[in-house]
Order: sequence, then structure tokens, then C-alpha cells
Amino acid sequence: MTALTPGTPVDARAVALAHEPLPADEVRDGAPTAAYAVLDATDGTEIGVWEMTPGAASDTEEDEVFVVLSGRATIEFTEPALPSVEVGPGSVMRLSAGMRTVWTVTETLRKVSLAV
Repeated sequence: MTALTPGTPVDARAVALAHEPLPADEVRDGAPTAAYAVLDATDGTEIGVWEMTPGAASDTEEDEVFVVLSGRATIEFTEPALPSVEVGPGSVMRLSAGMRTVWTVTETLRKVSLAV
């Protein structure tokens, strides 16, 4: 864990991540890998950096707000049925716990997330 220290910046674009293949039952297309590093976990709130390589995978979301630092993806909402969205650098989005999604990453996507 890379701890956040009050008053000291962390370059989330440069945080080292160890990628692993996604579980086979989640992969929809390609051979995407993903990685996550916790930057801070305090009082039930977790801040982290997540990255996924190109491919498509399903996920069940948690309550989080994220900011995309780099890369591009389409997020399809299967539950609840909502319109798909495109995200890229600078996109800010909120997800709710239990949402079912399919992430189709076209350029390795890195985001900073705040989960509660």
C-alpha cells in the first residue's frame, strides 16, 4: 500500500501496479489483465489506483467515484439497464453498489477511485 500523507502529493499516473489476468468467468473478449493499488484506507473509505488492459470484462460494482487518468473504455450497464457511456482522460463518474457492468477497454485505462 502506498500511503497518502497529508500535504504530500502522489503521482497516480506513476504508481507501480502488478497486473494479473482477470478471472475467466468475467472475461468477455480478449485477455485483459487488471491491477489495483490502495493509496489510503481510512474510516471505511478507500482511495486507490486501478488499471485494466484492452479487452472486455464483466463486473459487479461497489459504491465509488472515479476519475480516469489515461486510456479509454466503454461501460455497458446490464443492471440496471442504462445507456452505455464512453470514458477517457478527465471523465468523472459515480457507480453504485450492485450495478452490473461490462467494461470494454480500447486503450489501457487507469483511474483513481474513492470507494465507500
